[in-house]
Amino acid sequence: MNIQSILSAKIKLAMIAAGADEQCDALVRQSGKPQFGDYQANGIMAAAKKCGQNPRDFARQVLNRADLAEIAEKTEIAGPGFINIFLRPEWLADRLSAALIQSHLGISAENKQTVVVDYSSPNVAKEMHVGHLRSTIIGDAVVRTLEFLGHHVIRANHVGDWGTQFGMLIAYLEKIENEQAGEMALQDLEAFYREAKKHYDEDEKFAEKARGYVVKLQSGDEYCRAMWRKLVDITMQQNQRNYDRLNVTLTDQNVMGESLYNPMLPAIVADLQKQGLAVEDDGALVVYLDEFKNKEGEPMGVIVRKKDGGFLYTTTDIAAAKYRYETLKADRALVFSDTRQSQHMQQAWLITRKAGYVPESFSLEHKNFGMMLGKDGKPFKTRTGGTVKLTDLLDEAIERARELIESKNIGLSEREKTAVIEAVGIGAVKYADLSKNRTTDYVFDWNNMLSFEGNTAPYMQYAYTRIRSVFAKTDVDSTALLSATICLHDEKERQLAVKLLQFEEAVQIVGKEGTPHILCAYLYELAGAFSSFYEHCPILNADEPIKLSRLKLALLTEKTLKQGLDLLGIKTVEKM
Repeated sequence: MNIQSILSAKIKLAMIAAGADEQCDALVRQSGKPQFGDYQANGIMAAAKKCGQNPRDFARQVLNRADLAEIAEKTEIAGPGFINIFLRPEWLADRLSAALIQSHLGISAENKQTVVVDYSSPNVAKEMHVGHLRSTIIGDAVVRTLEFLGHHVIRANHVGDWGTQFGMLIAYLEKIENEQAGEMALQDLEAFYREAKKHYDEDEKFAEKARGYVVKLQSGDEYCRAMWRKLVDITMQQNQRNYDRLNVTLTDQNVMGESLYNPMLPAIVADLQKQGLAVEDDGALVVYLDEFKNKEGEPMGVIVRKKDGGFLYTTTDIAAAKYRYETLKADRALVFSDTRQSQHMQQAWLITRKAGYVPESFSLEHKNFGMMLGKDGKPFKTRTGGTVKLTDLLDEAIERARELIESKNIGLSEREKTAVIEAVGIGAVKYADLSKNRTTDYVFDWNNMLSFEGNTAPYMQYAYTRIRSVFAKTDVDSTALLSATICLHDEKERQLAVKLLQFEEAVQIVGKEGTPHILCAYLYELAGAFSSFYEHCPILNADEPIKLSRLKLALLTEKTLKQGLDLLGIKTVEKM
């Protein structure tokens, strides 16, 4: 249940009845301060101006026509024309009770869609590094949220599994297998890639063979294809271990590598040429875009086929958009990649639309993100300046979490302690990233992310276990609890109730905008509201009706925190 949407619809109808046009917007927002109500309608002044009316007079007309008696305990006109709305406690209580017994806490999408989400996108024969972290975990949080809302989500792991480097890699894999007289486990992919490149640069005979293998691979040679497949499989097996550790929902079934689109590329380029969009320039085929200018102020040229006949990433991304619309029948396609890719994606999709491969109704959205920085404000690196492997980062997270948990000296079995360490360590890394605005750079700081204070995973996980401990101290019958009436007499009860019912608003924003930090902020506020309620409102020592009412509020808080953290891919534990 989305309170904001309900109020917006009712107030908009009243605004139209009072003389506003059909395009008016009630601009209903959560109030920042309790004295201004639970919600505010801020669109009155703009609409009144259009109608040529006094804003306060217009606000009175709106309230006279608004069907708010069931929802609002009180409304008031503030300042030049804001409408403050105070929600009725009985109405809140009914919605809370309904949320407890409904699947997904009563939350679902209004218009269910097929959504393709392109995220993670590692490269073959290279280990995942911290640069892959943001795309992987932000994309996965959004995927989980969209599925929770009821959308049909297709995960697309756009793996870099094609290109001229594969001739070199196949030739080196062959060399190793021949020398070792058997299968090899590519334990250190970085070392493998580095040695292959060294051989290519220093051994002309090897380089010649490698170039020949590129041609053979691209023409479908069975041997080269089998060696290429082996490289892809070994890489993805290693990547899967990272995905499993990160509690990310990607599997090998979600791989849609660059190779998938290869058969489409010649026809697309030929069509772009036929339509007059692509023109020959010095042997290459180029699309000139008036919407983008070069340094000279001329239309920018985007190459779709090189002189040597090879294709570029742009061509592949045009094909991917076309495939996602035509073959996957998607309504939306989201791509999670860093901000440096923004212009590239805009250009590829502009060409896609100009060529008529997708209609305007098909939404193409680049969900860009900033960089992960060290404390020095530079891109996050090892002490020696190298790229940090993702597996090394996760290992360190576990070790630091172990120190943190063991310093607490809490009474846990070894099995319980292991589960807590894993949940806290991995959760801390993920939450530190997800809680920051996606579009900005953020500073990676172990001390902050592994703190039990502030907007961190350990704080959120502890908030959940704290509520679990309340229920561990009571033997209340679950049927009696669910059938109990919620009473909101204390202001802290009421504040918690309102915050609980705002869960859907946060979830819907994440699904629409791809911004998990909105959900993190909401969960942090919810944990704070519960903490305040817990301190001011005795639960287990209260009289029976009040006790059951407060336990019911605690139960819904527990379920909401767990569900919210699950959408972020953050594990919870029963004891901590």
